[in-house]
Amino acid sequence: MIPLSKRCAAELFGTFWLVLGGCGSAVLAAAYPDLGIGFAGVALAFGLTLLTMCYAIGNISGCHINPAVTFGLVAGGRFPVKELIPYVVSQVVGGILAGAVLYMIASGKAGFDATASGFASNGFGEHSPDGYSFSAAMVCELVMTGFFLFIIMGATHGRAPAGFAGIAIGFALTLIHLISIPVTNTSVNPARSTGVALFQGGWAVDQLWFFWIVPIVGGVIGALVYRFACAPSE
Repeated sequence: MIPLSKRCAAELFGTFWLVLGGCGSAVLAAAYPDLGIGFAGVALAFGLTLLTMCYAIGNISGCHINPAVTFGLVAGGRFPVKELIPYVVSQVVGGILAGAVLYMIASGKAGFDATASGFASNGFGEHSPDGYSFSAAMVCELVMTGFFLFIIMGATHGRAPAGFAGIAIGFALTLIHLISIPVTNTSVNPARSTGVALFQGGWAVDQLWFFWIVPIVGGVIGALVYRFACAPSE
């Protein structure tokens, strides 16, 4: 059994990479004149960071790198509740460290303002990228996180094809972002939301509670649906 301390370290580094890669692509590359990667590029960046970490640390910590995933796996009977808090703390610390590094990089360009730019933060209402309401954002985050956990539960089941879980999970996160970036800038991950909101420092902090509660509830629902309605017998 790998010690909890090493598994938590893996979760910290994995979440760092997810936030730096995904949010970094949004902050540094998405709107670059003539060469910007756009929403599709940001979606792919998030998927690639998760896919790469699935194979880098999946054999160490399970590669949750997301509090909603950890809560969901506890509800789905795949993870011990006694290790939930250490995992979540490690994920949040990793996200904040990535936000700090991204802030230092972005600040190297004259005129950069994390508060004014939004700093890849998640929001609803007037802070939704395309003006979606609170209720629309809630439905979106609930459904997207629910299906994310459903896919994770299925792809990592003992009867699933071995060695392909990381591909399915990484592509699932890409698809989730392709759908929901215009709605909330896509959270489905409270650590990702926290890591940049603290540096945006304004409305993103005020709305951060939403991007903790809704993804966690969605993840728990998705895991429970898979566990009790769809999971094949061992």
